[in-house]
Amino acid sequence: MRLNAYTLLIKAAMTATCLLFTPFLQPNLHAQENNFAVIDPTDSPAEIVKKAARVVPSARQFNWQRQELTAFLHFGVNTYTGKEWGDGTESEAIFNPTVLDTDQWIRALKAAGFKCAILTCKHHDGFCLWPSAYTEHSVKHSPWKNGTGDVVREVSEACKKHGMAFGVYLSPWDRNSKLYGTAAYNDYFVSQLTELLTQYGKVSEVWFDGACGEGANGKRQEYDFVRWYKVIRKLQPEAVIAVMGPDVRWVGTESGRGRATEWSVVPKDNLDQEAIANHSQKEVLTQPVGDMTGQDLGSRKVIEKAKSLVWYPAEIDVSIRPGWFYHQNEDSKVKSPKELMDIYFTSVGMNGVLLLNLPPNKEGRLAEADVESLRGFRRLYEETFARNLLTDAKVTCKVAEGRLRNVTDNNYDTSVSPDMKTGKAVFYFVLKQPVTFNVLSVQEDIRRGQRVEQFTLEVKDAKGTWQKASEGTTVGHKRLLKFPVRTAKEVRLTIQQARDVPAISEVGLYHLKE
Repeated sequence: MRLNAYTLLIKAAMTATCLLFTPFLQPNLHAQENNFAVIDPTDSPAEIVKKAARVVPSARQFNWQRQELTAFLHFGVNTYTGKEWGDGTESEAIFNPTVLDTDQWIRALKAAGFKCAILTCKHHDGFCLWPSAYTEHSVKHSPWKNGTGDVVREVSEACKKHGMAFGVYLSPWDRNSKLYGTAAYNDYFVSQLTELLTQYGKVSEVWFDGACGEGANGKRQEYDFVRWYKVIRKLQPEAVIAVMGPDVRWVGTESGRGRATEWSVVPKDNLDQEAIANHSQKEVLTQPVGDMTGQDLGSRKVIEKAKSLVWYPAEIDVSIRPGWFYHQNEDSKVKSPKELMDIYFTSVGMNGVLLLNLPPNKEGRLAEADVESLRGFRRLYEETFARNLLTDAKVTCKVAEGRLRNVTDNNYDTSVSPDMKTGKAVFYFVLKQPVTFNVLSVQEDIRRGQRVEQFTLEVKDAKGTWQKASEGTTVGHKRLLKFPVRTAKEVRLTIQQARDVPAISEVGLYHLKE
């Protein structure tokens, strides 16, 4: 999805935000932990940091983050016109995939390790990939299956068959609808949203961008985002709402790259503090305001100026091709397996979730070049991460809670809270024999908050001297660092600064072959 207009359009959406609450209680967490926190004017900087450390994801946000890999499927009339943004005047007759095979789409994604597929059910051109009862501009007037087809149904059923989560993209901007730019359009949008959320089974993600150009009548629309959010929460309460939504934010680029310091806890300064106090242990249902695309969203310096804080993680989108819809002349420009692996490191490995776009072609299949690149990516992934080289290492560290073996047991649900009384913690790993590696993986159990602010990896050389191999700032759900190849028998991971005692879920060393 092209988000070039995002900065412009986010302002319009923000004007629609207000306070909405729905009941929510975090399971298995301390009572004072929630996915938002109010900053009192009398709070000291240290108290603000402590509050930030106790902000945690909602259940839906946590489940979303654990997916790591999600896919976008851009498909529609643009596939047949060669455009990226249609103008709404396209004839329904041009949509005619000859061998639509959504099973092939989902099989390829599943084999590559993806956990969710989001379909562009309606793009800016207004053409609906399902037979919507509220417009004639849909597949019901196309020659495909003589107007009896439903792409949304075929994708949702393929996802269900292969055990993959299903998501929907419904463009707020509609260049075909004559209602666009009027109050009636929000009713129209809710009607279509309701169709998607009630006729196709479970929906795991609802994806909006902020595109808000002129419609067929030359008018612009004031979107009723909060009303839409309420509909989603009512009809699909487990679905995350992204990226113009309260659950997931856009990272700010379409490069597949997150920030070197990616905080999931950010300021939310449009909240009414008294209302929050009156609704403790409730979930906030509005998106934060302000610049969510800058380089520093959640440092101590930033949060000290906030009125409130919220868990608002980053989704990192990029297309496997230069464009978002299929164009035959881009068959030779598909990102290579190595490029996809690099993107994995700069998205999932930077505390984000990767949203990779794969556009089906005019026939209705994923092009072989795209599928082959996915296969190659999966091979690289498995060759690299098949085995944690620290699995059999002896681990020592002063511990406040948990078993030391938890950090190398390949089980995210077990963790260790180190003793941080001195302000830092050191994990020592001693292997039976030297191993060769160039990748460090560290994970926090984010259900206990995102807390690590600075860490260092060191190796003991042949002379018995500790040498720095790599260092990082934030960890969050997953932090991956690449560095020059090292061979060592003893390594140590030092957490040099944290907002509170972190829950370290996994620490791993791996060898990525370049």
